[in-house]
Amino acid sequence: MNLILLGAPGAGKGTQAEMLSQRLGIPSISTGNMLREAMKNHTPLGEKVRTCMDSGKLVSDELIMELISGRIAEPDCKNGFILDGVPRTLVQAEAMDAAGIPIDRVVSIEIDDAVIVGRMSGRRVCTKCGSSYHISANPPKTDGICDLCGGEVATRKDDEPETVLSRLGIYHETTEVLKDYYRKQGKLFLVEGDQPIEDANRDILRAIGETV
Repeated sequence: MNLILLGAPGAGKGTQAEMLSQRLGIPSISTGNMLREAMKNHTPLGEKVRTCMDSGKLVSDELIMELISGRIAEPDCKNGFILDGVPRTLVQAEAMDAAGIPIDRVVSIEIDDAVIVGRMSGRRVCTKCGSSYHISANPPKTDGICDLCGGEVATRKDDEPETVLSRLGIYHETTEVLKDYYRKQGKLFLVEGDQPIEDANRDILRAIGETV
């Protein structure tokens, strides 16, 4: 299955993508993690996107499509993939269709902005592998240490309140139109995001036709 997860920053896409990846046996692909890795390694690409991400702005559509096209061509994606955080714009969605990238279902995780701001203030991310946590809803087993790789778990700069509000504004302006785009294709399913992680995961599984 080729699956897209839509939702505002902090809606829980990363956590749900990881759970779905384990359940379905297909990779979760996060452009955010890919870009942060580039910044961490101080690659030319990383330096180009650092200013954009720190200010809450989006990286160019062309660059995102280059990243995604290369990633889904890798062998581990032959049986399917989960796209977390992409496409973010109508241009990206249309480019994916034009490139012949098949998408089976699109799940939008719905949650109010006020809840997002409160939720992201408690979000923590592994600086090594990019795994997502939350200090109350989904804390690591050992404080400050990633369950998966043992890396440091910390607050991202783009999770600070001012940046979150900027990112939410961009999301509503550019990303929400994707729901209409995929609704017209008969691929869109809405899931309530302001509920326990396990319940949201159950609803997503039902939306994509998996037995719970």
